[in-house]
Amino acid sequence: MLHVVFLSAVGKMALEITQYLLAAQSPDAKIRTEAESSLGQFRDQNLPGFLLSLSVELSNDGKPTESRRLAGIVLKNSLDAKEIARKENLIQQWVSIDISIKSQIKSFILNTLGSSVSDACHTAAQVIAKIASIEIPRKEWPELIGLLLGNMTQPDIPASLKQATLETLGYVCEEISHHDLVQDEVNAILTAVVQGMNVTEQNPEVRLAATRALYNALDFAQTNFENEMERSYIMKVICDAALAKETEIRQAAFECLVSIVSTYYEVLEPYMQRIFELTSNAVKGDEEAVALQAVEFWSSICDEEMELQDYEVPENGDSSAPHSHFTEKALPTLVPMLLETLLKQDEDQDQDDGTWNLAMAGGTCLCLVARTVGDAVVPLVMPFVEANISNTDWRAREAATYAFGSILEGPSTEKLSPMVNAGLDFLLNAMKDANGHVKDTTAWTLSRIFELLHSPATGFSVITVANLQRILGTLLDSIKDAPHVAEKVCGAIYYIAQGYEDAGTSSSLLTPFLRDIITNLITTADRTDSSDSKLRSSAYETLNEVVRCSNLAETSQMIVELLPVIMSKLEQTSNLQIVSSDDREKQGDLQASLCGVLQVIIQKLSSADETKHIVLQAADQIMVLFLNVFACRSSTVHEEAMLAIGALAYATGPEFGKYMQEFYKYLEMGLQNFEEYQVCAISVGVVGDISRALDDKVLPYCDGIMTLLLKDLSSGELHRSVKPPIFSCFGDIALAIGEHFEKYIGYALPMMQSASEVCAQMDDNDEEMVDYGNQLRRSIFEAYSGILQGFKNSKADLMLPHAPHLLQFIELVANDQHRDESVTKAAVAVLGDLADALGSNIKTMFKDRTFFTELLGECLQSDDEQLKETATWTQGMIGRAFSVCG
Repeated sequence: MLHVVFLSAVGKMALEITQYLLAAQSPDAKIRTEAESSLGQFRDQNLPGFLLSLSVELSNDGKPTESRRLAGIVLKNSLDAKEIARKENLIQQWVSIDISIKSQIKSFILNTLGSSVSDACHTAAQVIAKIASIEIPRKEWPELIGLLLGNMTQPDIPASLKQATLETLGYVCEEISHHDLVQDEVNAILTAVVQGMNVTEQNPEVRLAATRALYNALDFAQTNFENEMERSYIMKVICDAALAKETEIRQAAFECLVSIVSTYYEVLEPYMQRIFELTSNAVKGDEEAVALQAVEFWSSICDEEMELQDYEVPENGDSSAPHSHFTEKALPTLVPMLLETLLKQDEDQDQDDGTWNLAMAGGTCLCLVARTVGDAVVPLVMPFVEANISNTDWRAREAATYAFGSILEGPSTEKLSPMVNAGLDFLLNAMKDANGHVKDTTAWTLSRIFELLHSPATGFSVITVANLQRILGTLLDSIKDAPHVAEKVCGAIYYIAQGYEDAGTSSSLLTPFLRDIITNLITTADRTDSSDSKLRSSAYETLNEVVRCSNLAETSQMIVELLPVIMSKLEQTSNLQIVSSDDREKQGDLQASLCGVLQVIIQKLSSADETKHIVLQAADQIMVLFLNVFACRSSTVHEEAMLAIGALAYATGPEFGKYMQEFYKYLEMGLQNFEEYQVCAISVGVVGDISRALDDKVLPYCDGIMTLLLKDLSSGELHRSVKPPIFSCFGDIALAIGEHFEKYIGYALPMMQSASEVCAQMDDNDEEMVDYGNQLRRSIFEAYSGILQGFKNSKADLMLPHAPHLLQFIELVANDQHRDESVTKAAVAVLGDLADALGSNIKTMFKDRTFFTELLGECLQSDDEQLKETATWTQGMIGRAFSVCG
């Protein structure tokens, strides 16, 4: 009855929905489902009334806390979502609500900030920020900041309202851009926040809310940080807050300091002495949460200084950004402080993957210090290592080993090699230490040594003919140790194998041990004593690297023998008993690992004529296994199986055509998988592999494939990273089917042209967008190249109407300072393809354009032989086209 009354009242504006919000939290599933259904119908039939009812509920102190909390959550979720398409939809819904209803909703929520119930205030603060994120950029709520600041200047303002207002200001700053506010508003916000942080503020809750708000407002303070007086005052208030009685305030103050490093590094010099004292005292004696932030401050300093070092121009020794060398200056006191943290391990730190403690933070920071200052760190760390490495206390031994492993990247090989050569034997013995933590850290340190100091291809390695047997013997013994130790041993073997890749005759050193290594890795992958599949995936990843980097001429027989073993294991995964989602996940992880191994074996054996026939003989069985993996997953496609199929297509060439009919439905699934966009991207890559393998035999599937690819490009839901591979894929298809690509020109070319226009409008100051822009440009050029080459022999004229746009795009890219080398190569190659395909027709297009002479000149001066070669070929094609014109 109640249900009917509720729905019949849907037409009213604000409705009492308390009982439905309470019922939606009932332990009784039937009551809960019915209530959720009623709320959903109300929302769908009358969104403005629904949102207004929620805001009334949230603002009413007479209502139960539970219904108010849920009202706030539902309200917030009606304004924002993680998925971009849904978020856009919610924004449009809000924008289209009548302005008078929105005003009422905003008024109720602003009033909630004065509530005596802190839960309601907190939720209201978040809701206000979500509305602000929609309206402030649209200049639709200009009075909000004034209203909030008005709360702060009221006489006798209650502490709870102050706290809620500061929290709201913080959330608003987090949601909007600093471009959305005028400087006067920024100044007023900072004044209110800094006053709230001041030592004169009696209420710790207010001071904490203000400190957290400042953290979110720091991006807005650019102008204020340029003014020395204002900057010094803000820094003083933060430093004072770092000494507050309350742990949470101290932690929030250090979080502000960490954030300031990346935003305002260049003005930190005058405050560093004070900050060093604060961080040093916090690390030595404060609560762990505060100490962690103090260490994080120095990690951020290192990150910033490494970036500055990357940008420094060695030729003139000048760098536009100021490098203050804070790490170097603090070294004599900073390093001992960090070494001290290494002794503060947790007993159970290795058993819990999510653990992050002071010892780990200190070790991580020490790694960054070593990378920042190089050789200078070694004499400060080695006395600590030598003093503690043989200590009877396991904490001291583990800390010494951790310190040693932490400084292996950064210092020069010359500085490190004597100490590593001297310590290697000691570390191998330590793999038999009585303490599990020491063995764990020793295995990690050995894997760092082999990663960083084992590179026979460059002529340097700590591994020699004399010690290799001892090293591998120790590692293969220790791979039987506890799972967390065995996992790091796998890492050490991985880097040993990787070091021998492209190492010429040195790679033969590993061959005698390979069978033993492979056997042990398979046994390790089969272990049942590991609580998760991390050890298994590490063992298989290491097996992949061992196979990939082995000397095929010497190891082909072992790899051939490995193939049926892995195939059999993959076949068995279809018969696993699946009774829970956990079982399904474990089956998926195991299949992923085994498909990964098969992919590497297929690539390795098909890379030489002598062994390629092995893959061809087993191809039918292998393909059946991959199709079974897809069948296990029903609605989704396994990305590892998809990658392995790409390798199989490459190996089998035209023969792959016989699998297409059965495989095509899974390829379709992959190309339509917007949710798991990596699967979609891999499926696009496999289309390229198949096109190259089948050539024009791919034609029967092209209509379906092209339809899906064009749909992907048009989608607002699909992650943007998938779009460049799609354009490259157009090139692969066009190259495979030649003149038959004509039917897709009318759809593909406009997409390519509009994408090239998007490239021209990208923000040059956004590093992420610059990278993405480079990927997009390269892929568009690859698409044009494939189409031009495909049409060259019979239908080149089809490209004449599109050539001017392409030339314009090449010119735009040629003038871009941010293009990377791969884009330059692709641009020069497509220029050559254009001249090659269109011949004498290009002369009029090149009239009055001189950019290509400059671009080719630049490439001919390059150190990159491939780029030089491409530029020479392009120059020849243009020359030939011009000479044909007479």
